[in-house]
Amino acid sequence: MHKVKAVLFDMDGVLIDAKEWHYEALNKALRLFGCEISRYDHLHTFDGLPTRDKLKLLSEVVYLPRELHEFIGELKQQYTMELIAQKCKPIFQHEYALARLKREGYIVAVCSNSIRQTIIEMMERAGLLEYLDLIMSNEDVTKSKPDPEIYVTAMRKLQLKPEECLILEDNKNGIAAARGSGGNLLVINTVYDVNYTNIRMKIAQIESGRGSR
Repeated sequence: MHKVKAVLFDMDGVLIDAKEWHYEALNKALRLFGCEISRYDHLHTFDGLPTRDKLKLLSEVVYLPRELHEFIGELKQQYTMELIAQKCKPIFQHEYALARLKREGYIVAVCSNSIRQTIIEMMERAGLLEYLDLIMSNEDVTKSKPDPEIYVTAMRKLQLKPEECLILEDNKNGIAAARGSGGNLLVINTVYDVNYTNIRMKIAQIESGRGSR
C-alpha cells in the first residue's frame, strides 16, 4: 500500500468552526437589499460554497441583481473579518495535531473555498499558520468545490499521488471534491473530530489496506 505523505484540511467546519460566521456576515450584507438566506438553505444548499456561487444561486432563485454581487461580496468580506477578529481563537487539539504531523514529516495543507485573505487571517488567529506547507484558496482555481480541482491542483503542486494524500472534509460539496480527486477521505462531523489520534488512526487504516476512500 502507498504511504500517506500529506494531510490536506478543509478549513470551515474542519479547522475553524466558522459556518455561523459566514452565515451571519452574508445575511448582514444581503439584508441591506431585502434578501436573506434561511438557516435550512444555509445548511442544505449553500454549505461549503464560496460567496460568489452563493450569490449566483440567489440570483437564480430570488432574482438578486447580478450587478450587486461584487458590492455584496465586499461587504460580506468586511463583516467576516470583523467576526474573525472577535471570535477566532486557537484550539489546542488542532495546534497539537498539526505540530505532531509536521514533526513526523507529513506535509500539511489547507484547501478552502474561502479567499486567501480569509484563510491566512483565520489560520494566524488559530495559531496554525506556521504549520502549513501550502494554502489553496478559491482564487487559485477556476472551479470551486464540489469540483475536485482544488485538491487535484494541490496534489500536483506537492508532486504527490492521490493515494498519498489524506483529505479532511465535513460537508457534501467538500466530500464530493475529495472523492473526485481520488484522495483518501476522513469525514469530519465537528471541529472536535479533528485531532491527532483520529488522523493517525485513519492513516494507519489506509496504510494497512483497511481504509476506504
